[in-house]
Amino acid sequence: MPAQPSRLTPLARSLRHLLLGASLSLAVLPQAFAAEAKPYHIAPASLENALNQFGREAGVLISFGSQVTSGVQSNGLNGNFSAEEGLEKLLEGTGLQARAEGNNAFSLQPASAGTAVELGASNVVGDWLGDAAQTNVFEHPGARDVIRREAFERQGATQARDVLNRIPGVNAPDNNGTGSHDMALNFGIRGLNPRLASRSTVLMDGIPVPFAPYGQPQLSFAPISMGNMDAVDVVRGGGAVRYGPQNVGGIVNFVTRAIPDAPTVKGGFQTETSPSSSHDGFKTTGNLLAGGTADNGLGGALLYSGTRGGDWREHSDTEIDDLILKGKYQLDEANSFNASAQYYEGKADMPGGLNVADYKADPYQSTRPNDQFWGRRTMFNVGYRYQEDRREFTVNSFFTKTLRNGYLDQTKFISLSPREYWVRGLESRFAQGFDLGETVHEVGLGYRYINEAGHEQRFTTPIAAHELPTTGSNRDRNTRGSTEAHAIFLDDRIDIGKWTITPGIRYEMIDSQQTDNLANAKYQGSYNTALPALNVLYHLNDSWNLYANTEGSFGSVQYSQMRKRVDKGEVKPEKARTWELGTRYDNGNLRAEIGAFLINFDNQYESNQTTDTVIARGETRHQGIESSINYALDGLNPALAGFDVYATYAFVDATIREDGPNKGNRVPFSSRHKGTLGIGYTEGQWKLNLDSSYQSDQFADNANTVKESKAGNAGKIPGYMLFSSRAAYDFGPRLSDLNVAVGVKNIFNHQYFTRSFDDNNMGKYVGEPRTLYVQTSVAF
Repeated sequence: MPAQPSRLTPLARSLRHLLLGASLSLAVLPQAFAAEAKPYHIAPASLENALNQFGREAGVLISFGSQVTSGVQSNGLNGNFSAEEGLEKLLEGTGLQARAEGNNAFSLQPASAGTAVELGASNVVGDWLGDAAQTNVFEHPGARDVIRREAFERQGATQARDVLNRIPGVNAPDNNGTGSHDMALNFGIRGLNPRLASRSTVLMDGIPVPFAPYGQPQLSFAPISMGNMDAVDVVRGGGAVRYGPQNVGGIVNFVTRAIPDAPTVKGGFQTETSPSSSHDGFKTTGNLLAGGTADNGLGGALLYSGTRGGDWREHSDTEIDDLILKGKYQLDEANSFNASAQYYEGKADMPGGLNVADYKADPYQSTRPNDQFWGRRTMFNVGYRYQEDRREFTVNSFFTKTLRNGYLDQTKFISLSPREYWVRGLESRFAQGFDLGETVHEVGLGYRYINEAGHEQRFTTPIAAHELPTTGSNRDRNTRGSTEAHAIFLDDRIDIGKWTITPGIRYEMIDSQQTDNLANAKYQGSYNTALPALNVLYHLNDSWNLYANTEGSFGSVQYSQMRKRVDKGEVKPEKARTWELGTRYDNGNLRAEIGAFLINFDNQYESNQTTDTVIARGETRHQGIESSINYALDGLNPALAGFDVYATYAFVDATIREDGPNKGNRVPFSSRHKGTLGIGYTEGQWKLNLDSSYQSDQFADNANTVKESKAGNAGKIPGYMLFSSRAAYDFGPRLSDLNVAVGVKNIFNHQYFTRSFDDNNMGKYVGEPRTLYVQTSVAF
């Protein structure tokens, strides 16, 4: 039996009291951790997550590298156990055992061997995103972060932007402009303009989610509902060969909830309100998971996530329904099939931007009563995988159909803008592993085909008519666009000693066109581009590695830009070269990463929505440092068992390099400094946390205008720091795994804002004020 840990130090007591007060908890926690048997309730999960939870609750230190637990599942733990008994029970069936190291510490080793697990070359081939397990992150040759569902709930997240803002180098402002509603997604990576996330490859379970990945990659309608998500996986570098287009801004993969192994029904609910705003309604979100897997390998799950109500702005009511059906069939050990279908539908009022005078009078009001957005998306996906020994073959086909529409007040007239898009795609990959002398190789060859089409229209009525337009009103836009794109990639992962070297190349072949039916004009653009890359990973030991990479990235010519750019012969895509250098450490108890990046754009373009023009920003340089740390404090002192801290920090210098009046200015909407800091405490069934986030000032235009314009669209955007906290209690299996949590965002009710500069509903947008929320979940 391990020795009883010492009583809490004054520092530990102070931290605990701070968390208790900030989390509005009335419970009194024990002053010391009992060494005798105590109750545990750990749900089936990945072994890594189960061990981390057990270590916190038992007050012991468990040392292991992420590669040791890679792909290993735990059956969970229920009942009363001592620390040694509980750890032994938790490891049953995993092929691992715990070895006591003294002083309340344990290490993991194979159950049939007496030596510790050593890092070896990969014997199983697969795609780089994998299942977003921590080992996929540790072995990735570039900057990458995965945030899981437990962390979503910890911060009371209801939208993807809440989660993305926790990742170093990512800026996801409150929704604004024509994307000022819950169905839109605005984020930028490493200083790129966050407007509608148009410079990142955005996927859901590996399938592109923009309604036109090449011709219109914007996410003004992004069917990504947090209730159906299990993880958010952000690859900021080192993935351009296998994933694209728009990979200059990284790859973001939203991983949906997995099909359970056992019959499972889980439900969750969250409601929140912002009492200090002039909009005093409630916003509620709910989710449901029902499914399981039979003994014959056939499994399925039904996922639902929905949202009702408005947020802190007037005229912000939202209705979202997101239904996903997933299926899988493991035919035998080598062959498996998967399929999924999604129907996503929503509508939302858009509060719009405010001029300075209106913002000063009431920042929560809306002066745009007609602005509204709605849409629906249908998606189907069917896939097959063969994996045996060191060979893998996968093929996936997908189809999406998206309709997005909305009313928008454009000063002199109101517009109705129905847009329909169809995307058909096929992606396949073959990988073969083999030994060549002292080197181990995994050669991968992949191909992707995408055929997309879109029909964009706009109907208008004058403001003076005092009526909303219909499809029978004046039509001033009627265009059809289409793209046929082929992509081939080849890479070779080479393991030699402690080195992993992966050279590769991606080749894109794109034919796009747009037909203006009103002007009877046709615009075409065809281009091919090669994107070479080199990724290097060096393992200092099984917990520490170094990485470096360089890769070519590009952004395709969008339909909305073709008329302006094709006339000038500017049919080439945006191209950039990215460099990274960093190091990552992970021993299961401490995770830390720091890296530097450099992005050189040859030609960067922006679309101005108010003037319907394309701005040639030209050469830009984005450079900076990103860092993060997560540490369970029991590794520092056993008396701090249950405490964990995290912090992230990013310095981003995004500068215009093109000769002209704006040379040397900062790229709009890029903060030089951005970070987070938080502390959590777990004791038995209680979980408490206090979190904070910070970002420095920004500019809204290329000229870096400091003085605020009367319209509120130009001027410096001040930096801010926000605090939030949460307290949760898990009632365990005696009450159907009922979990109840209360929390508060923006504790000190700090007022901050962002702007929309060149959008049709430009102006100032107030950020989220103090918001109170309640979360509940049950499982059967």
